[in-house]
Amino acid sequence: MDLSAFTASLSDSAPPAGLTRSLEALWWAAQGDWERAHRLAQAEPGAEGAWVHAHLHREEGDLGNANYWYRRAGRAMSDQPLAEEWQAIAGELLAKQG
Repeated sequence: MDLSAFTASLSDSAPPAGLTRSLEALWWAAQGDWERAHRLAQAEPGAEGAWVHAHLHREEGDLGNANYWYRRAGRAMSDQPLAEEWQAIAGELLAKQG
């Protein structure tokens, strides 16, 4: 799946099958279900989950917590607009998923 198909899936009522938890979290975040997205990101123990988790806390406005999760992800805190960061994360994670 590429970013275009992933973005198009946002008009569906459920995320596409076969997504990683991190991608599913991004999908739910784009749907406005922050709590569900947060639960999924928290359940993903690796750097990808930490990156999504960081983005979610940045979206929430909790920059201290976001910065902690960016460090856990091995990344600097983003200064991109949230929508651009969401696309960057989704694009990279989709490329890794293959």
